[in-house]
Amino acid sequence: MTTLICYDGSPSAKRAVAVAAATLAHRPATLLHVWNPPLAVVADAFSVASSSHGPSTDELEHLAIARAEEIAQSGEALARELGLTVEIRAERAQGSIAQAILDVASETGAELIVIGTHGTKAVESSLLGSVSSEVVHHSDRPVLVVPGGARAKAAGSAEAQAGERDAIGRP
Repeated sequence: MTTLICYDGSPSAKRAVAVAAATLAHRPATLLHVWNPPLAVVADAFSVASSSHGPSTDELEHLAIARAEEIAQSGEALARELGLTVEIRAERAQGSIAQAILDVASETGAELIVIGTHGTKAVESSLLGSVSSEVVHHSDRPVLVVPGGARAKAAGSAEAQAGERDAIGRP
């Protein structure tokens, strides 16, 4: 069984890698970082495709590629530290990030997608959208969503307390 682990460098993505390593360490995995092209970001943010001020679109593209590769490599280093061997991929989104994830999952034959969630509130998620939510709703394969934000901290505290109780021999 192959696994696709989505990674953007965020704390929730790091937690998703840790969960994947703890539960799927012996299985082949691909760690995927998907990035948006700078032209789309600049045009969306400022309604302008190019400007005589600042870096050119080509320069921004090269910087974005370098940053994407850096993020993917940091995910690979984390995976290795946790005992997980992964192939890394940095993919440029041609449309939505979620669709790029689903396309790579299909291309690699991944039988499971592991993705973190930033722990946004339901209202924020419905208004702003959520990559993890879109992946879950459009995937034709199982998706393991690893909670982030306050939920992860609460779960981490409960796990830490359970570990402390076990360490001192109390139920």
